[in-house]
Amino acid sequence: MADDRLFNVQRRERLMEELRRHGAVRVKDIALLLGVSELTVRRDIAALAAQNLLTKVHGGATLPTELDSAPPRRSRPAVSRFTIGMVVPSLDYYWPPIVGGARTAAAAQGVHIQLRGSSYDPAEDRRQISRLIEAQQVQGLLLAPTLDGPGADEMIDWIAKLPVPVILVERQTPRWRRTHPLLEWVRSDHALGLELAVRHLYDHGHRRLGLVLSKGSPTSAHLAEGWESACADLGLPNELVLRDTVGLDQPGHREVIAQLLDRCRKTRTTALIVHSDPDAMSIAQYCAEQGLVIPDDLALIAYDDEVAGLAEPAMTAIRPGKPQVGRVAVEMMVSRLLEGKRRPTQRVLIIPELIIRNSSVPRPGVDSGGLRFPAPVLQEG
Repeated sequence: MADDRLFNVQRRERLMEELRRHGAVRVKDIALLLGVSELTVRRDIAALAAQNLLTKVHGGATLPTELDSAPPRRSRPAVSRFTIGMVVPSLDYYWPPIVGGARTAAAAQGVHIQLRGSSYDPAEDRRQISRLIEAQQVQGLLLAPTLDGPGADEMIDWIAKLPVPVILVERQTPRWRRTHPLLEWVRSDHALGLELAVRHLYDHGHRRLGLVLSKGSPTSAHLAEGWESACADLGLPNELVLRDTVGLDQPGHREVIAQLLDRCRKTRTTALIVHSDPDAMSIAQYCAEQGLVIPDDLALIAYDDEVAGLAEPAMTAIRPGKPQVGRVAVEMMVSRLLEGKRRPTQRVLIIPELIIRNSSVPRPGVDSGGLRFPAPVLQEG
């Protein structure tokens, strides 16, 4: 019984470590990480929530969102100074750590956040933003609207005219709108993150690289920018770029991966940078089926680091500072609300991290200068 209690304590300590690291966790991810059932993780979350150490949400947990859930501190504000509205395009994948970081910063500063989820749809973005404004309860807005497509200019103009201060989160205005004095933003420097990945591979002897971009992702444009800059600086060819989604749940993903690997063989490409984690893991799985060894035959770097550490082998990844993005957004908004127009406009880039694991560094004695594909990889029916 004592051993069981000790195991519970260790498991819950690990859960809290992941929560502090990401700002939010999902039950299924923690269950995979710890090698236990999802039911066990839910029980751990319930136990920790009872101690006011975390907040239960659907499918996972975040750091405490309410001031009353934190231990009493003399410096803690007695009442909420502001209410900030936050509209994000999804409450799954990528965004929970950003929301968690924002809520943690809000709790520390005595600020309340009203969260709304959208769906990568400009009409839904407007609907959720309008609801927050019409309720007349928010003094500022943190927004991640859809800014691609023919209606982007109109959306930017509409946002700029809202009656409360706005900070864009993981978004920025296009170049011809950057001089607008009212719009501020904070986002991950994805272009620099991609350059970190290219230079890591270059430093380990790779001279022919490829890039796989997730089709339809707002991040793709920044990654392509970083790719072109890094290849130009290092004198690398940049023709192998695939713009498609090859996750396991995508119809036809095996045929797309087969064609990609055939291109790698023909061009003697030795490394791929893949956005995002599920796509990188899908490529790794297909490589294993074809008898290709990662990283000896093909090095892989994933972009996002949501679940890259759970892959086999564990994947090197670029990790955007998602909790930091949320935290800085709240801090910027609070300073804007306190100082008003006296404070200069701010636009902040958060630099991602390179997390080195087993998928990018060749084993001692293995030459990474060329692939050892056993035969042309043919498209499967």
